[in-house]
Amino acid sequence: MATLSHGNIFARLPRIKNKEIFQELVKNKKFLLERIISLGQKTPEGRWLKESRDEWVIVLKGNAVLRFQDRKELMKLKAGDYVLILKNTRHRVEWTSSNRKTVWLALHF
Repeated sequence: MATLSHGNIFARLPRIKNKEIFQELVKNKKFLLERIISLGQKTPEGRWLKESRDEWVIVLKGNAVLRFQDRKELMKLKAGDYVLILKNTRHRVEWTSSNRKTVWLALHF
């Protein structure tokens, strides 16, 4: 009989010191699902993120701002907002709230 895994996405949110926290929830050959916790972190100036797989991201709690290299406007995200970032799309996190944890769910596929 298969073992069931269950929990609460907001349970046991770790303390954040200097870096965002990435926690793998489910991983197999086809996808990775992870919880990300931010508190004031952003992508370092001059650096762009570029994933080798598509990434679907939703903000569950808190706020964030994303920038895409090929777009002039910023994308402001609040709880419930999601975005599909296609592979090889250069993007960066411009801002996350510094007074409240931002909890993301990211699906890489």
